[in-house]
Amino acid sequence: MLQKGTKMDACRVMNEGEILNENHIEYPLFNAVIYGSRVECAKFSKRLSCAVKHLPLRIKFSFEYDTLKAIEKGIGKDPTLVLGGKIFIEGLVQSEEITKKFEDLLKL
Repeated sequence: MLQKGTKMDACRVMNEGEILNENHIEYPLFNAVIYGSRVECAKFSKRLSCAVKHLPLRIKFSFEYDTLKAIEKGIGKDPTLVLGGKIFIEGLVQSEEITKKFEDLLKL
């Protein structure tokens, strides 16, 4: 059983540079940048990790807290998830919506 708060527990706030499902090198790796305030980014990273930990993918987490950089990228909601340079999810959406978006991306 996974211990809450340990490195093995995927339902937690993720750190800069950390990779979700890192031991599954056979899974595709997605570079995710979460834009927003520190609080909103932390909430979103935890929700994201919980929503997709069971899917066959890896996600490398990066965070951008600079409002001007977000505006330059066309980001208007806090938080916003960017994958491959494109806005993927805007706002603090429910876990089910996150899961669905990634299932669609993976064509599951």
